[in-house]
Amino acid sequence: MCFRYPIRRLCAVLLAVLAVVCTDACTDATSSPSVQTLPLPAELRDPRMRALLADYDRYFADSMLLTQTPGAAVVIVKDSTVIFQRGYGVKRTGTSDSVDIRTVFRIGSLSKGFAGILSGMLVEEGKLHWDDRVVRYVPEFALSSPGQTREIQLHHLLSHTTGLPYHAYTNMIEAGYDLRSIAALFARLPLHGKPGEIYSYQNAVFSLAGEAIQAATGKTYSQVLTEKIFRPAGMNTASADWESIHLNPNKALPHHFTQAGWFPDTISTRYYNAAPAGGVNASIGDMGQWLRVLLGYRPDIVSESTLNDVFRPVIRTYQERRYFRAWPGKREAYYALGWRVLVNGQDTIICHGGAVNGFRGEIAIDRKNGIAICALFNAATDLPGLCIPAFFERYRKYLK
Repeated sequence: MCFRYPIRRLCAVLLAVLAVVCTDACTDATSSPSVQTLPLPAELRDPRMRALLADYDRYFADSMLLTQTPGAAVVIVKDSTVIFQRGYGVKRTGTSDSVDIRTVFRIGSLSKGFAGILSGMLVEEGKLHWDDRVVRYVPEFALSSPGQTREIQLHHLLSHTTGLPYHAYTNMIEAGYDLRSIAALFARLPLHGKPGEIYSYQNAVFSLAGEAIQAATGKTYSQVLTEKIFRPAGMNTASADWESIHLNPNKALPHHFTQAGWFPDTISTRYYNAAPAGGVNASIGDMGQWLRVLLGYRPDIVSESTLNDVFRPVIRTYQERRYFRAWPGKREAYYALGWRVLVNGQDTIICHGGAVNGFRGEIAIDRKNGIAICALFNAATDLPGLCIPAFFERYRKYLK
């Protein structure tokens, strides 16, 4: 089968991929080391994969212009190899300061996936258990029903099945209250269901998982995340605090929309008090290493059995199907432990989206086929909601 693509485009993509895969010294996906001295990764020897990457690169660049997205970055991993990573656009409008693969973004609720995996790692070590009662670690935690308070376990926090109403006290997170103070105030709210019976998306109560991690380890959530995931995975620019991104000179700025277009904003401190729910910062280079972990190619960090536990669907999310309209076919939507699960027959996608402070992020993993993608944005345009389904549509077209 013959694929017709501009030679320049295809060569540019290959050079970018080779630069990223074959040298740690590169700081920009547009670097172009000598092709003759670099072996072609096995995952890129298939001409269909090279055609897919060229097509998707063109789609993404064109969509950046159509949606007027200021800046973004994308990484694609096949099996154990980062096969594509690139920055698009600028860190802030009004400048020529281009996004590269080391540019740090806020990733919003993609942070929840780290909380789920980290909890699973500590469960495997015996430092936590999925059925640990939350009051064991957060004595301040209280619901309107004392009996139900005692029944809430760690897995209920991570699957949004505590029975609390939708986004309970997210406003207090955004106002800067600390989690233990908020934990005592849940008793003021009516309960909408018993533990494990209903799905209701949360930020505040979800983040109590971080308090459990701190109580079980004697270290802050950020310290444990860094020691157990960021550092061993090679996520060298990832962090979970405001100071780290504030001091990093290579960061994207969030943007807000006006009638005159997108304008840069400041990076706020919101949600760093709830890091498990939305406080992680990372570059697309970091996220590529995270995708390798999630695909099961870093068993030295997390085992296959723990990945299976964390990704296993817990509860259906009927009311959130509207978020998946861009995906082709009829899909059932579930929530696992910090992750969404989309099922269409034998086709299962593990995914999550994130939005915080004007940043957007999307991540998706097809474990069966060993392919994963993440995209980060510094503005809430239409592209974040479209780019991941668009990738998998092309993946199936070229490689299935």
